[in-house]
Amino acid sequence: MKPVLEIKNLTKTFVTEGKSDFTAVDHVSFQLYPGETLGIVGESGSGKSTLARIISRLIDATEGSIFLDEQDVTEIKGKKLRTYYKDIQMVFQSPVTSFDPRRTLGDGIGESLRNQGLSKKEAKKEALYLLQQCGLSSEFYERYPHEVSGGQCQRAAVARALAVKPQIVICDEATSALDVTVQQQMIELLRELKKERNLAYLFICHNLALVQMFCDRVLVMKDGKIVEEGTPDEVIMYPKDEYTKMLVKSVL
Repeated sequence: MKPVLEIKNLTKTFVTEGKSDFTAVDHVSFQLYPGETLGIVGESGSGKSTLARIISRLIDATEGSIFLDEQDVTEIKGKKLRTYYKDIQMVFQSPVTSFDPRRTLGDGIGESLRNQGLSKKEAKKEALYLLQQCGLSSEFYERYPHEVSGGQCQRAAVARALAVKPQIVICDEATSALDVTVQQQMIELLRELKKERNLAYLFICHNLALVQMFCDRVLVMKDGKIVEEGTPDEVIMYPKDEYTKMLVKSVL
């Protein structure tokens, strides 16, 4: 099977005048396959979120390459970049702040649909369907982000991500702000959507229990580098790297 996403020697160095250069991502390489959930774990500052922002082309890499469907997308611009943005969507940690507070959830989802050429009526119909698919009734179409719970808003954020029919969804600590029960519900939703749409996930998370339950493979990052990788059971139950052992021990 060919990877849907391949990362080769990806590096990001931040240069600040008067300060030492800081390498947040240091020659990272991995592959993501269709229908796979790949977990990325590590402490705060390990480079997980910077890596996600590079892959989603929110920031540029200093070195290395990104391949989508075997096509180099590292430096694409214009129309090709807009197409890439449809193929890879992000769901962020804070769902409320990811929506415009002046617009309803339905409008936020509908905007993505209208940008694809749908009429206002067609966009509303599709937005209602997406909300329903993500476990929200039609009444949530007219609600504002501050009027719903964190879990409900995150479901709407997932619905918005699905609006452009992506191949890959990057979940950047997408369950971290939710309580345990809602976390479990979100995981079940993501699992169902993966089956229905053959999605691939990059699941960035510090919760090893969720990673073990949800992911097919896991990468451990420290100081911008991958220090260990394998199945969740291999990495969590039989860690080899000292840093991974420390991470596992800290949650036991």
